[in-house]
Amino acid sequence: MWKKYKKSPLHIKIIAGLVAGIIFAVVSSALGISQFTVDWIDPFGTIFIRALKMIAVPLVLFSIIKGITGLHDVSKLGRLGLKTILIYLVTTVTAVSIGLALVNTVQPGKLVDENQRIENRRAYENWVAQKDGVELIDGEQKVASESGEAVESKPASGPDLSDKMEQAKKQKEAGPLQFLVDMVPGNLFLSLSNNGLMLQVICFALFFGVCLLSIEKKYAKPVIDFVDGMNEVFLKMVDVIMKAAPFFVFALLAGVVSKMAGDDPGKVIEIFKGLGWYSLTVVVGLAAMVFGIYPLVLTSLKKKMSYKKFFKALGPAQMLAFSTSSSAATLPVTMECVNENLKVPKSISSFVLPIGATVNMDGTSLYQAVAVIFLAQFHMVDLTLGQQLMIILTATLASIGSAAVPSAGLIMLIIVLESVGLNPAWIAIIFPVDRILDMCRTVVNVTGDATVSTIIAQSEGELAKD
Repeated sequence: MWKKYKKSPLHIKIIAGLVAGIIFAVVSSALGISQFTVDWIDPFGTIFIRALKMIAVPLVLFSIIKGITGLHDVSKLGRLGLKTILIYLVTTVTAVSIGLALVNTVQPGKLVDENQRIENRRAYENWVAQKDGVELIDGEQKVASESGEAVESKPASGPDLSDKMEQAKKQKEAGPLQFLVDMVPGNLFLSLSNNGLMLQVICFALFFGVCLLSIEKKYAKPVIDFVDGMNEVFLKMVDVIMKAAPFFVFALLAGVVSKMAGDDPGKVIEIFKGLGWYSLTVVVGLAAMVFGIYPLVLTSLKKKMSYKKFFKALGPAQMLAFSTSSSAATLPVTMECVNENLKVPKSISSFVLPIGATVNMDGTSLYQAVAVIFLAQFHMVDLTLGQQLMIILTATLASIGSAAVPSAGLIMLIIVLESVGLNPAWIAIIFPVDRILDMCRTVVNVTGDATVSTIIAQSEGELAKD
């Protein structure tokens, strides 16, 4: 059995670690020793994520510079950039549209207790009455107010929620060109030490790489050699860390489930039962992207790429994305899978994938669309087609600015809710299931990045034949 396991591909080992982690957490919860798991097992999962993040930022820096210097033609850089952004926008709008189609068909917010929905509507109307400059989004008072105080259907409190509300407020108050300001690092070393500032690292790497191509070869060559060497070192570090990935994934999942369940494993079931239809709608939408849209596109580009080969090629990156909930932390492994398994040249992947980890959030934008409509339905709020189209636009733009870190989508969701005149505190309702759904949508984000890099390579005539 052990010999068979040792010979298994990495993605199979990661799946085994993932399942073992969940089983261990449920058993420890049933035995009343969840705190042991949180104290002694979960820290190894945290170490794993930190190790990957430690590598991710410098790897992005050196990979992009290496990719640009490998182009030799600066005009090609502009063409690549334009193609990358356009295709990422297309996949994001597709994801949001699928989410809206599903949530309007299933209508998960209406599949809950009617009395609860009436109370939710009363809370919404009271909130509007107390909020200056906000009107009922559907223009009519459906429930008579019992008092002047809003009563939320779920407690909208807690340090995590307050934090995210504050971050969303700062982001919303920023000027229209703030995103351009945020792209330029004021201090490169600060940007390198903060995964949330990945866009600044990309901006610096692009500028540095272009300038490196513009100077005399005798000065550029030693710098290029240094960059190439550093890039290889960080790729080797990825290989070393990934050898222990199954154990680290076990620790991650054991910690996540133990924190949710405590000493009562039934809590996890109860959480999903209350938000079951919502969770199912999100998961079906995400599955449509991962098992439908992306494989269809990729198998049409690579004639010998079968459905099975597609998931075998991206398996390690997908499993890691599910475990870490972070596109940035998964980036080193995504690059390895795309280069070695999909045969995309490093000159393409080192440019497209880091940008994708920052601006391409297909899974996040789909989730935001479903979440907003679900919350509106849950509070008996009817959104028009125009308002739903506004959600598509806002969710698409919000996903571009979403940091490639766990639960960053919640911050963007607050902005989307406010953009259509709904109470941002409603995110407390879906907060209990967000971590698990975040793991699922990160798989979509990473798979989308890999698919787009393959499309770009094919369009440039640089996709290696099978």
